[in-house]
Amino acid sequence: MSTIGSYLTSLYGANSSGSSSLLSALYGSATSLGQNPVIALKSAEQHQTQDIKVTAAEPAVKRDVDAFTAGVKSAKTVKQLLSNSAVMKVLLTANGLADQIPYTALVGKALQSNLDDPKSLANTLTDTRWQSVAQTYDFAAKGLSIIQDPKVIGAIADGYAEATWRQSLDATTPGLSNALTFRKEASTITSVVQILGDKVMRNVVTTALGLPLQIAFQPLEAQEKAVSSRLDITKFKDPKFVESFVQRYLLAAASNGSDSTTATLSSLAVQARGLVV
Repeated sequence: MSTIGSYLTSLYGANSSGSSSLLSALYGSATSLGQNPVIALKSAEQHQTQDIKVTAAEPAVKRDVDAFTAGVKSAKTVKQLLSNSAVMKVLLTANGLADQIPYTALVGKALQSNLDDPKSLANTLTDTRWQSVAQTYDFAAKGLSIIQDPKVIGAIADGYAEATWRQSLDATTPGLSNALTFRKEASTITSVVQILGDKVMRNVVTTALGLPLQIAFQPLEAQEKAVSSRLDITKFKDPKFVESFVQRYLLAAASNGSDSTTATLSSLAVQARGLVV
């Protein structure tokens, strides 16, 4: 067995001598907030489709989606739509922007940005989620035509159910939602800047590397150096490395508790990139 393989076996499962894994030694058969995080990840992946269907059928989720649908269908203007709190709750959550729901003025201006104007708000904000979502619905150029398409309404409803399911995962296993997202997208990473500009990737990488949250207040070049000096991003093309890195993140997230999941709401149905409609 390779060195990495031996390490992962001792970390996450019984070794050939039958001794307990390091994870079990640290947390027993479950973490303080839920089950063994590696087992939880595998379970979430195996049951994702069915669990999202169950979540979509929950009364609270159905009420939110019904209110959203009614608000979208009855809206006469973009301004009216974006001032509807029921609409914003579902729309922003489904598009990875649940953490921005309280900032109504910012939401309204960013989502109505003219993306052809490099100085528009969505184009100038460092949080690239705004640009992606503004582009998806293109309120500035197309008004309500995209979001009032029944297929788009359905896609947003599905996204909201998945986002709600992901939130439930994090409630019992810190970082699990981010782990699912990162595992799927890690092979697309081409630069440290890409990592730092994506809240999910940033959270997973900095947590796994043990970098402090305060790194965000440093100049971008300093942040890049802090990551690149500890990580060869070309290794994310290797599925085995991604697997070990995600497990490393989950272990760190379990150790840190809820503080390690400050970006988990960014890891919802569409990874903060806007629903594909």
